[in-house]
Amino acid sequence: MKKTISEPAELMEMANAFRFSRIILTGYELGIFTVLESKKNAPEIAGTLGTDPRATDRLLNALVAVGLVEKTGDIFSNTAFSTRFLVKDRPGYLSGLGHMINVWKTWSTLTETVRTGKSTALENSIENRGDAWREAFIAAMHARAPQQAREVAVMLNLSEATRMLDVGGGSGAFSFEFIRKNSKMKAVIFDLPSIVPISQKYIDREGFSGSVTTMSGDYLKDGFGKGFDLVLLSAVIHINSPEENVSLIKRCVEAMDSGGQLVILDHIMNDERTVPEVGAIFTLNMLVGTEKGDTYTENEIKTWMKDAGLNEIQRTDSSQGTSIMTGIKK
Repeated sequence: MKKTISEPAELMEMANAFRFSRIILTGYELGIFTVLESKKNAPEIAGTLGTDPRATDRLLNALVAVGLVEKTGDIFSNTAFSTRFLVKDRPGYLSGLGHMINVWKTWSTLTETVRTGKSTALENSIENRGDAWREAFIAAMHARAPQQAREVAVMLNLSEATRMLDVGGGSGAFSFEFIRKNSKMKAVIFDLPSIVPISQKYIDREGFSGSVTTMSGDYLKDGFGKGFDLVLLSAVIHINSPEENVSLIKRCVEAMDSGGQLVILDHIMNDERTVPEVGAIFTLNMLVGTEKGDTYTENEIKTWMKDAGLNEIQRTDSSQGTSIMTGIKK
C-alpha cells in the first residue's frame, strides 16, 4: 500500500527520527552499554571511555529518555533489554548495529550523491574499506540472514540438491540453513579474498567445517568451476550494474549441471520502482554506498535469466520485503 502523509506533524516526526537513531548508535559506538554491566555514575563512565564527563552525562540522560538506560539518583544502569542485546560478547549482542554506523556515514552524503550521480562517501571496493568495516558488515548480514534463510529454505525444493554454490555468501548463513534442511548437501562459499577468512570463522563456529568449504575470487571476473546443482545469489545483484549482472548470471549458469537451479534473492521492484517500499529506500543505500548498485525489476531479472539459458522462471515473495526468483538450466 502506498504511504501518504496528510499532516505537517507527520512529516516532522519522520524528519526528526534521525535524532533517536544517532543517540542509539553513539551509545553503541562508544560502548556505553558494555561499561554499564555494572552500575556507575557519569564521571566513572566517562573515565572508562575517555569521554567528556558533562557530554557523557547528557548522552546517558538521552538514553534514559529513549528507554535503553535506567537512572537512580546519579547512578546509571542498563535496562534488561540493553543487558541482553547491547552488551558486547553476550549471546544476543546486536553486532549488526556496527554496520549501521558505517551506513549512517554514507547516507549523510545522499544530497551530494544525487547532485553528482556518484557515491562520494568512500572508496567503493570492499577490499579498500578495512578489516573493521568488513567484520561489521558481515556481522550485520549474519544477524538478519538466518531467519530469512530458514524461510527461503522452506520456499525451495532442496531435496535433490547435492552441491551448492553460495556466491558472495559472506558468513554462510544461507548455506548453513539449506544444509540443515538437506543434510546430504555440500556447499561452497565464494567470496572476496578479504572476506573468506571471516567466512571460515563462521563455518568453524557453527560447526559446518565438514560440509561447507570456501573459494576466494572476484565474482565479476572469475569462474566458479563446474558441477553445482544449486547456485544462490542472495543480496548480490543489487551491488552490480545491469551489465555486470548479465555476465554474472551467465557464469553462474555455466557452473551448473543440467537441471540445476539458480536462486536469486533480493528486493525485486515493480516496473515503476516504487514497490516494495523497503526496496525503494534500499535503492538509495546502493546509490550512496556503491559505484553501480541498484535494485531491479522482475522483468529485468527475468530477461537476464532467460538470456542465460534458464527456463521455468518463477517469483515467490517472502515476508520480509524481499523475493526469490528461480530458474532451471535446460
